Amino acid sequence: MTNGVTSIPIPAILEIKKGAIFNLEQILTKHDFTNAVFLFDDFTYENYKDKVMKTISSIKITPLLLTANLNIQDLISQAFSMERFEVVVAIGGGGVIDYGKYIAFSRRSPFISIPTSASNDGFASSNCSLIVDQKKTTVPARVPYGIIADLDIIQNVPERFILAGIGDLMSNITALFDWEYEEKMGVSSVNAFAHMISKKAVNSFIRTPMDDIKNPIFLKELVSSLTMGGISTVISGNSSPISGSEHLISHALDKISENPQMHGIQVGICTYIMAIVQNHRVDRMEKVFSRTGFFDYVKTLNIQKHEYKKAIQLAPSIKPGRYTYIHDETFRKEALQVIESDKWLKEILK
Repeated sequence: MTNGVTSIPIPAILEIKKGAIFNLEQILTKHDFTNAVFLFDDFTYENYKDKVMKTISSIKITPLLLTANLNIQDLISQAFSMERFEVVVAIGGGGVIDYGKYIAFSRRSPFISIPTSASNDGFASSNCSLIVDQKKTTVPARVPYGIIADLDIIQNVPERFILAGIGDLMSNITALFDWEYEEKMGVSSVNAFAHMISKKAVNSFIRTPMDDIKNPIFLKELVSSLTMGGISTVISGNSSPISGSEHLISHALDKISENPQMHGIQVGICTYIMAIVQNHRVDRMEKVFSRTGFFDYVKTLNIQKHEYKKAIQLAPSIKPGRYTYIHDETFRKEALQVIESDKWLKEILK
């Protein structure tokens, strides 16, 4: 009989507050880091690099600008061309966060994630999306040693980034229902603790007042819940607690769409479709997407209905080893019917 108690890594640093980015010296010193490499994307290099560097005097910092579209070989070369460092700190969007995660993973060093938007849960997860052999691939990395979210920065990004984070977080609802369905069909085994963390994350969020999505209280709840979702994948050892049929449709859209939308935007629309198919918490989904302005925003994007129909048919091939609702032909047909009949989707999909 094996011991049922498991050991999982969780971040040692969690700071979600206004002005956090200008408190890095104190945070790093507290954790005995004296030599760090700071990775920036174009936006953060231009807008925050000098401001951040001025606040740090007692720690050796090497700032690096990493351009977009680096592949996995580029990152490995970058990782092993750098001098010794004790921690990798990435400040920016999802791209540079993923780069930092993988460089830290390659060098077996701690990684601190400082996202500048709450557009998805990637800043807290244990994998990253990189270009491998000319195509985007999910590869293992490591759980961040620290997560630092500055609400002043996140508050000032365009609203579409916040709406994308809402879409990505709400997918926990349909993903968990898919996971339970897979266990029922004998394809997967639900980890009860990971399931609980993911469910608590989204349930905590949907009880937050939603009249102003730039309110710091709302943003802190969104970031906290996305973080909990990311940690649930560490517990389960896979993405099932936060990624199900809705993500498979979105990944299919990435392959076929002439104009793919942000990950969380696509996932949010697909989540709404699959909630109706699953007949699970549709009213709650509709209230959140209405009150936050998600539905109003996606109506403006000229999203093509025929692409969503094609993506629904293609979705099972994205992960043939899983068996979510979208893998079942009956439910695929139902999803296609929902696109034609639902009042919101008629306005969203052109």
